[in-house]
Amino acid sequence: MLRSLSLTDFVIVEHSEIQFDSGFTVFSGETGAGKSILIDALSLVLGARADTAFIRDGADKADISAVFNVPDNLVGWLTEHDLDTDDTLVLRRVIDQQGKSRAYINGVPATLGQLRELSEQLVDIHGQHAHQSLLKPGSQRELLDTQGRHTDLVQNVAQAWQAWQTLTKQLDNARAHTDTLQEEQNRLEWQVNELEQLSLADGEWDALSAEHNRLAHAQSLLENATQALSALDDDTAGAHHILNTAAHRLQGMLRHDAQLAVICDTLESARIATAEAISDLNSYISKLDLDPDALQQAEARMSAIFDAARKFRVEPDEIPALATRLRERLHETQAGIDLAALEAKAQAAHDHYTTWAAQLTAARKKAASLMAPAVTQAMQTLAMAGGRFDVAITPCASGPNGNETIEFLVAAHTGTQPRPLAKVASGGELARLSLALSVIASQAARVPTLIFDEVDSGIGGGVAEVVGKLLGALGERHQVLCVTHLPQVAACGNHHFKVSKSQHKGKTTSRIDLLDKKARIDEIARMLGGLSITDTTRQHAAEMLGA
Repeated sequence: MLRSLSLTDFVIVEHSEIQFDSGFTVFSGETGAGKSILIDALSLVLGARADTAFIRDGADKADISAVFNVPDNLVGWLTEHDLDTDDTLVLRRVIDQQGKSRAYINGVPATLGQLRELSEQLVDIHGQHAHQSLLKPGSQRELLDTQGRHTDLVQNVAQAWQAWQTLTKQLDNARAHTDTLQEEQNRLEWQVNELEQLSLADGEWDALSAEHNRLAHAQSLLENATQALSALDDDTAGAHHILNTAAHRLQGMLRHDAQLAVICDTLESARIATAEAISDLNSYISKLDLDPDALQQAEARMSAIFDAARKFRVEPDEIPALATRLRERLHETQAGIDLAALEAKAQAAHDHYTTWAAQLTAARKKAASLMAPAVTQAMQTLAMAGGRFDVAITPCASGPNGNETIEFLVAAHTGTQPRPLAKVASGGELARLSLALSVIASQAARVPTLIFDEVDSGIGGGVAEVVGKLLGALGERHQVLCVTHLPQVAACGNHHFKVSKSQHKGKTTSRIDLLDKKARIDEIARMLGGLSITDTTRQHAAEMLGA
């Protein structure tokens, strides 16, 4: 559950640290005091889009942190992302004046995507305009799928549909362009065959160029190597003979002057290096190839490679890579012409989609059979006596969302037939129906914290008291936070915070206070009586709390 929320320079809050408890917690305050600031702040630490408008006037940045207990189902996720897995989860969001935001999970930089992944397991927010979204296309289907806990099936159906459509388009394209593909295949086969006959390996062109250069200059190489060998190894005037003579003379003088030892060592190194050079030159000369046939063969090979390079408009060393690309394209073209294989793949993809879609249809029917009576019962509780709720599942053409359309049907009064929601529900009825759906959905929710942001708008009187009791009962299984303007709802809370604003040095600031029993009576009395709070109003407020 949510343990605390810390706000610094957020909207009109300079600093506030709010500690939360289990059960049902309500937030109240005058219009414009900033009750929904809490929802905005929580939405940000859970990955919502940031904006500089969230930064308090005159501040450099806004800083929001939320501390949660770690539910068991998140331990694996935290371990997978190398994050601390003790009993505390700290989410933080910082927004600067440039509009940039930074996110952290347990002090470690994180992405907004990671925050959103966590949010799905931590908090479920029901907004004050939820009843409006009920009328949007697709929202009723999504609500049923969420209630039925088969969103994985929905994803599988969408992926299977996409795979089926991709293969169907490939098949249609192959059927429409068979002649063109056949021409391309013939051309590619000729090109690949020619390059395979050339059979130029990676790196062969560089090696061949070096070998040709050596063969073309073999005579010059032999002459110069022979002359160099003579200069080193002549019996009377060669460098090796001269070094031996010099070394021998200095060796004899060492006994008279030890300083000559360094020079002797240098000469010895030179003598050894010269001997090695003489040996290497002898070996080089013996292996030097003067075969004119080898040169002719190298030139013929290079000429063939040059011809192919000009024909295919590439550099000689690019031919092996070109051959690979042409072979791959030929394989693709052959596969595209193989209509039987494409038809088999498309049929298999269709069968795969059909299997998943059938499972989704069955899951939706089961979810509808459970949802309809539960929402109907909740409607009765919310002063819609005689009302009835149903879910119409109508077969339709296959699509990414399955093989059926989902539509919520409502009978607002006894004796009337259920009709589409948009055609029969008034504003107040729609708000109550939305609340009933929210309560039913929340009862099945796996997340530990549920937030209701003025979802009780459009109701009042006895219905408001029923709503408060419903949310209070929900608070026995979840942590429930509710922003409300109704005293009947506020009186049902286990804990009560008041949001208020004030003027200080020309700036508006907001504060959030946990109310004790006396302050709570005063706040509920304000909610009951407006500006004029009498003893009678306070007594009524105390009675509501006592009840």
